[in-house]
Amino acid sequence: MSESASGVRAVSVASAFAGMRSATPVVFKAGCPDCRGRFELAASALRLAIGASSRTTFYSFTCPECGAAVRKPAGERIVELLTGGGVRTLRLHSTV
Repeated sequence: MSESASGVRAVSVASAFAGMRSATPVVFKAGCPDCRGRFELAASALRLAIGASSRTTFYSFTCPECGAAVRKPAGERIVELLTGGGVRTLRLHSTV
């Protein structure tokens, strides 16, 4: 580290990130209403759509066991967990 004329210490990128570990991938537990399968999905396997109301806010995925397209409602807590876990999000806007 070096000190600048203003007294602020300069830190290299390498030293700033030294000692950091790689992040553990986030997985979400899910279930299929069609085949009743229970499994874990990576964030990349889920999609979140946020609409103007609770009726138009949902998450979706394809069941890895039976291939069914699954769509489930997403309340505030689910939205928070999915967005925090890196799930791709689509914001639905009304045309009115």
